[in-house]
Amino acid sequence: MDEPKYKRIVLKLSGEALAGDAGFGIQPPTIHEICQEIKDVHELGVEIAIVVGGGNIWRGHVGAEMGMERSQADYMGMIATIMNALALQDSLENAGVPTRVQTSIEMRQVAEPYIRRKAMRHLEKGRVVIFAGGTGSPYFSTDTTAALRAAEMQADVIMMAKNNVDGVYSADPNIDANAVKYEELTYLDIINKSLQVMDTTASSLSMDNDIPLVVFNLNKKGNIKRVALGDTIGTTVRRKKQ
Repeated sequence: MDEPKYKRIVLKLSGEALAGDAGFGIQPPTIHEICQEIKDVHELGVEIAIVVGGGNIWRGHVGAEMGMERSQADYMGMIATIMNALALQDSLENAGVPTRVQTSIEMRQVAEPYIRRKAMRHLEKGRVVIFAGGTGSPYFSTDTTAALRAAEMQADVIMMAKNNVDGVYSADPNIDANAVKYEELTYLDIINKSLQVMDTTASSLSMDNDIPLVVFNLNKKGNIKRVALGDTIGTTVRRKKQ
């Protein structure tokens, strides 16, 4: 049996990852494929927490175009993440993976409230924990949620799954043919170069707590497991270069 590099991980999934080629909503074949990959990692004995976005259901810029107040739009986005989390939970449990959803916005009929010690206990018992509802406060992204939960859960790494790129580039590789891929970066590099990896709050939080980040391509089958095993793919971000 392969020996994983990381004992406890936080997997950051964008909402768009669940939409597949449709670009909106939740596509059953796509979510089933993602959950099968998560199951493969779970079977290695890795403790898995997931933070999922909501961009496949609601985008903040839509609220801005409507003239909606920012906090209201952000709360709608948090509710979208809960919908995605419930879909992930159902798919994972259908695949035989025990799963719990914890949400920062109280919604007791469908999910547990976020309680740090309870989440840690779920992980120790081999359950996948999905953190939904963002941080529970507006003005914070799900990237920041991932960094915060990784610190609270004492995770070994944040694994950031991207849909259309295989790492961090100097520019958008889909637009700029001269974009250069970085194999390794520091969090200060991300902040100083204004690289579109995670927002400044998330980068600072990860740097302060010395949590490495691996950015990789979700669309290549088996990549979640490869990162968990420590294969060198994508881009690794650390507090300082090794």
